[in-house]
Amino acid sequence: MRRFLLTAAVLCASLSGLTACKSSCRELSEKLCECALNSVEKQACQQRAADEEGRVEPTAEDEVACEAKLESCDCRAIETEEGKKACGLAR
Repeated sequence: MRRFLLTAAVLCASLSGLTACKSSCRELSEKLCECALNSVEKQACQQRAADEEGRVEPTAEDEVACEAKLESCDCRAIETEEGKKACGLAR
């Protein structure tokens, strides 16, 4: 698993000039921002996500958990307990 993460990091670093490589947790944060009611809230959410990414670096375990949540997280269900769990907002 560490070899995969290292390879992914090297690949992201080498392709950074071509595309932006984002962590799974950053992608999940941005997906949650898509649930915002309007563009002002969405932009504020995205700024908070960027600020947090600079402040806190996710562990490998965090990245695995975020990756698993990416597929199951759905804005239409986020108000339900199951939807919150699917997005990592509840246990």
